[in-house]
Amino acid sequence: MSLLIKNGTILSAEGEYNSDIYVEEEKIVAIGKNLDYNADEIVDATGKYMFPGGVDEHVHYGSFGTLDFSTSNAPVVGGTTTVVDFPPQIVGMGIKDSVKVAHENAKDVAMVDYSFHGLVMYPTEDIFDELLTLPEAGISTIKFFMAYKGTPFMVNDDVIFKAMQVAKKAGVTIFLHAENGELVDLLQKQLIAEGKTDPIYHAASRPPVVEAEATRRAIYMAELADSPLFIVHVTAKEAMEAIRDAYQSGLSVYGETCTHYLTLTEEKLAEPNFEGAKYVCSPALRKQEHVDALWQAVQKGWLKAVGSDHAANVGGFENDKKKGLHDFTKIPNGCPSAQDRLALLWTYGVETGKITKEKFVELFSTNPAKIVGLFPEKGQIAIGSDADIVIFDPTYRGKITVEESYHRSDYNTFEGMDMIGRPEKVYLRGKLTAENGKFVGIKGQGKYIKSKPFGLCYEEFKGRATKTSSLV
Repeated sequence: MSLLIKNGTILSAEGEYNSDIYVEEEKIVAIGKNLDYNADEIVDATGKYMFPGGVDEHVHYGSFGTLDFSTSNAPVVGGTTTVVDFPPQIVGMGIKDSVKVAHENAKDVAMVDYSFHGLVMYPTEDIFDELLTLPEAGISTIKFFMAYKGTPFMVNDDVIFKAMQVAKKAGVTIFLHAENGELVDLLQKQLIAEGKTDPIYHAASRPPVVEAEATRRAIYMAELADSPLFIVHVTAKEAMEAIRDAYQSGLSVYGETCTHYLTLTEEKLAEPNFEGAKYVCSPALRKQEHVDALWQAVQKGWLKAVGSDHAANVGGFENDKKKGLHDFTKIPNGCPSAQDRLALLWTYGVETGKITKEKFVELFSTNPAKIVGLFPEKGQIAIGSDADIVIFDPTYRGKITVEESYHRSDYNTFEGMDMIGRPEKVYLRGKLTAENGKFVGIKGQGKYIKSKPFGLCYEEFKGRATKTSSLV
């Protein structure tokens, strides 16, 4: 099956230019003006942008009580063609075997190409030996939680530090959820004891300082271990500044944020009739000053990517979120958000002038692919890369609604928000998969993509990492 897309404007992380694209055997074969191929399908993209399918480096499918890969048509409809999931470590299993189970659950079901991070929940000495062999299994990133005290997710600092020492030898990037779990647990208990049970107190129990402290502590550990570090879902201005300053001081420290932290504020948690529960996620939503700081950070490159942190609760608002009706600590975390990542970045970033079109491509596709070791096959429109192509209509005007969502939850976190522009066609390895907001692919079309070690966080590692303290 061959495909020729003519007369469009290609957007990349470096710029934009008018060109045609020719695809054969799932790969981009030629790029240039006035291409003349006898293709099976010819598409006129006049007036449209063409950019690489999104790479969402932060999703939760089939874990944490969320929906499984049977709803992975949602990201494709929204222009994302590759996702990287966090399958939790299964008790009694190592990281590689836990990922194998996740792959078995995803294959023949996933409608988007997918890869996996490792996630440590039951650390033993064997984990450190296994870290060295993760790249052989196509796993180049591994996540640790500094939060959720009293659950298997929270891991002690000594484990994280030793993992940093070991992981760098294999080119495995350490991902960290940075919140002070001890303080969050204490604040939660104090607030509940005071009768402060509404969703708005979720934010009070996870103030910016608990994120900033954990981020700084993680940076100190990375410096001592002489290891690269990637902080996930940064929400607080102070945490972002700690990452920025660490990098500028010579450390290989990086981070991402997520679309809900760029478009929503903590006032959402105070919505009446328990509606605020729809916006409970961790870290918590912040005040507008933090939102503004995050937009500056992504444009200037202080934060390298924007993920969705998609986590659609099975029972949605009525049957899941309402479990915390009288205790905000019992509200399941998470937002259904994978479908709307492109719409939010373009509408509230590009269209408002907060980010350039080039920066959009970098945040949405190119950098995530580099961070997780999927570049250059993913994340760019280039000869030899996978033909994951979005044909984007910038003239479209609409609204984000649950009725148009594929995540199968009974609410949309971004309900009623404007949508400027929309993917007119989404191609996954050259196959038309979504068109004008509708999924037109087939179940199981997604392909497991093994990631490579020494991703973006290692690009400057040898030249920037220091052996002595530069942050004191």
